[in-house]
Amino acid sequence: METIRLKNMVFYGFHGVEKEEKKMGGRFEVDIILKCNLQKAIETDNLKDTINYEAIYNEVKKIITSEKNHHLLETLAGKICKNIKSNFPLVNTVITTIRKPNVPIQGVLDTVEVEVSL
Repeated sequence: METIRLKNMVFYGFHGVEKEEKKMGGRFEVDIILKCNLQKAIETDNLKDTINYEAIYNEVKKIITSEKNHHLLETLAGKICKNIKSNFPLVNTVITTIRKPNVPIQGVLDTVEVEVSL
């Protein structure tokens, strides 16, 4: 089983529980780990035998930037996992991590991070 990683993709979206998060929006950082069998691609050196990671990037971007008003990072991460699994049949497992810096929490905090695996 081989691994493809897309690390620290950054998007601006309008998701969160607080009204201001939905109005003002915020930064979302996303990591994707794909577990898949890439042996054929190793032999053929052909894009059709692997996962096109530009297509993965565009799917993630669409979910984060086009869809609005999800309350939870868990929902976003789950939606990304389901989308990738249904649109990329070579993927056996997808792990999505979403980080949200600058969350409206009273206290000192770098980021909140949620990881979902499917």
